[in-house]
Amino acid sequence: MSQLPSERRRREVRQIEPPLYTECYGDGIETLVFLAGLGGTTRYWAPRIAPLTRDYKIVLVDLLGFGDSPKPWTRYSVDRHVAALHETLATLGPFTIIGHSLGALLAVAYAARFPEQIKNMVLMSLPYFGSEEDAYRYFRKNRNDRLRGLVVTNMGLTIIACLITRRVLGKFLPYLIRDMPKEVVADLVKHTWISSTSSLWEVVYRYDALSDILRIPERIDVLCIHGDRDTTAPLFSLDLIQKHRPGWRIDMLHDVDHHPFLRDTARCIELIKNIVP
Repeated sequence: MSQLPSERRRREVRQIEPPLYTECYGDGIETLVFLAGLGGTTRYWAPRIAPLTRDYKIVLVDLLGFGDSPKPWTRYSVDRHVAALHETLATLGPFTIIGHSLGALLAVAYAARFPEQIKNMVLMSLPYFGSEEDAYRYFRKNRNDRLRGLVVTNMGLTIIACLITRRVLGKFLPYLIRDMPKEVVADLVKHTWISSTSSLWEVVYRYDALSDILRIPERIDVLCIHGDRDTTAPLFSLDLIQKHRPGWRIDMLHDVDHHPFLRDTARCIELIKNIVP
């Protein structure tokens, strides 16, 4: 059966979709690839990576649907994200991949599918819950932030919150969220409701990261960096992961929340340098 013209056009659009937006710094031999978390962009890292650019080649990537990368109307599944990443990173030699939160989960998925490209991994604030139901229970039991727990576990409310944030509060966010760098907060609106909501459900809640963790070759050196005050990525997940992968190292940062790289940049850079040959 021949394809309808509209079907052919949709397929052509998918084939010519541009690669993800990247920024490159430094000219070292070893390459470090950075993936930000949900709502994050290259500017999550760029103002703070200067100490690394002297010795390494740095590649910052905006995930599919975020920042200046394409934002197709699609299901933002783990496989879709990884395919977009591989299209962008396929020409790179073996590199160290560094991911934060959602980016950490996608780093795990990428390493499980393309282990030949990965030398080392640094996973910051890895949000592993075990299942979608366990994620709901974790967020809803937080008595100090019941409203947030309700919003982030109800897809309809999450979509509404995303639309209000982008269309109503967008330009005021840097003045409303004072505990984060202004450039990071300003970029929290550089996504669509479907890229943000679909990525949250498909990658953070429904993705069985443990199955991919077990597929990652033991030759890959892995470091998990976590804040001891992180209420977004549960601390118990680290115990579960280390039970299955005892060779993975964990560095717990004192008095740090879900954003280790922003709160203790110097320590994170020191740990990254220690893991990269």
